[in-house]
Amino acid sequence: MVIQVLDSHSSDCASPIVFVGRNRAGNWVAREQRGAFGGLFINRAEALKYALFKNGRHPESIIEVTREIELDIPSP
Repeated sequence: MVIQVLDSHSSDCASPIVFVGRNRAGNWVAREQRGAFGGLFINRAEALKYALFKNGRHPESIIEVTREIELDIPSP
């Protein structure tokens, strides 16, 4: 797993952290850290494209994980 340290004093206006990886079925997943948004994708490139779009084009806030990741977005 890749771990990235973000600047703590800018957390109020920081872009969302998005995890990108594969689920147990082998599909690509992009999911916001707290589950605010996410999706399933046919390949890594599409998952990264979505993550960049949703987080305001901040590649430093995208974390690719090597463990399985599931799309478990909570209900409002």
